[in-house]
Amino acid sequence: MKSVTTQILAAGLGLLLAVSAAAAEDNGRVYSWVDKDGATHFGDRVPPEYASGAHNVLNRRGVQIDRVEGEKSAEERAEEARVAAILEQERKEKEAARLRDRVLLSTYLSVDEIEALRDRRIELLAGQIRVTQLYLGNLQAKLAKLEKQAQRFSPYNKDPSARPMDEKLARELSDTLDSIMLYEQSLTTSKNEQLQLVAKFDSDIHRFRELRRLN
Repeated sequence: MKSVTTQILAAGLGLLLAVSAAAAEDNGRVYSWVDKDGATHFGDRVPPEYASGAHNVLNRRGVQIDRVEGEKSAEERAEEARVAAILEQERKEKEAARLRDRVLLSTYLSVDEIEALRDRRIELLAGQIRVTQLYLGNLQAKLAKLEKQAQRFSPYNKDPSARPMDEKLARELSDTLDSIMLYEQSLTTSKNEQLQLVAKFDSDIHRFRELRRLN
């Protein structure tokens, strides 16, 4: 039963193509499109209501020779743009990686050279950290003295007869606290830079060894 049905469908399709081909003798092309109900149609031209949709172009023998893509929805265009952006980002990352490899091979002759530069850079940061820590220690000692002085004045001193703190001492306390905050931030930044520097050089050493093995 299925065989008979298939033969009938095939014969019908062949007849449609033959009729369409005869009607399209002027340009030798037949078009196929799908209507709103999902049925496929053939003809020498696409009806206006389906012209903006996707359709195929066939020759007289019914062989597809071209496909016209239909107008895309806003969602389809947005998805295409998203995929294109991802592919472009991947391309840029690969190009940046290739550039880093070239620079790595052209800058160093051995792992020892990379390690020597790493150690010098780390020592420079370590020096900055020591200086910052020294400044912080001095500022914290100064703050302790100022706070001791401030204990004689309100609002630090809860005695109702305590005099209000003079403007000079209040300003000095405020400035010292601000300086301590800045140096603490600087110390944290330097320590983070040191960790990132070690990680970067470790990565460079690992990649350099890989590249030398490949070469």
